[in-house]
Amino acid sequence: MIPSERQQRIIDLVAKKGVISINFLVETLNVSHMTIRRDIQKLEEKGIIMPVSGGIQSLEKLPFEPSHIKKSQMFEEQKDKISQCAVQYIPLNASIYLDAGTTTLAIAKQITHRADLIVFTNDFVIANYLIEYGCCKIIHTGGTICRENYSSVGEFAARMLSEIYVDIAFISTSSWSLQGLSTPDENKIAVKKVIANSSGTRILVTDSSKYGKVATFSVLPLKIFDVIITDSNLSENTIKAMKEQNLVIKLV
Repeated sequence: MIPSERQQRIIDLVAKKGVISINFLVETLNVSHMTIRRDIQKLEEKGIIMPVSGGIQSLEKLPFEPSHIKKSQMFEEQKDKISQCAVQYIPLNASIYLDAGTTTLAIAKQITHRADLIVFTNDFVIANYLIEYGCCKIIHTGGTICRENYSSVGEFAARMLSEIYVDIAFISTSSWSLQGLSTPDENKIAVKKVIANSSGTRILVTDSSKYGKVATFSVLPLKIFDVIITDSNLSENTIKAMKEQNLVIKLV
């Protein structure tokens, strides 16, 4: 069986069973562990499957983005660790962008003492938090309001961001894989793409629970990020595949 046939067989098996072990694949396809691991890496790079402990599973479809309230109650410890790592990249007198999200809100909570910063954001919760507790300069993008996530999206917000340049953009996501970031909301595409082009350093901040999820609209490839900050619950195969693509990953 040639590699393409074997990989299609793996796709068919995981689609049928949901989660399958590496040992099962070795026995079923009568090949070595090394061969199966190479096949898995190829399929993950194509955004078809994701590794889990001892095996693989299909990518999870994200039909809609969870609300801000729901996200704020999830993975708080990981978000705190990610934010503590993220602020180490912010130099004195920097201009930064905090994308809408609860992980970036955690970053905002780390910089309340930083009067030297200019903070751009499309997130109303972040802006309100820094108004009340921070001492930095705050600039909100404006734009069409997304009620579920308390943020601004769409072309108006993107147009504002196209007219600025920030030292660092901290970009969030609700779904990512080796293929990159995706979103179920097409109104978010322009904002993320524009700020990626309007920043000197691009840092992805996201916990590992969002890895292996895929949504309808592709947003940004992982290769555009200078650093990816996430928690240490990614599989060893995923970490290895990212490093082989020369991606810089900080695990917290």
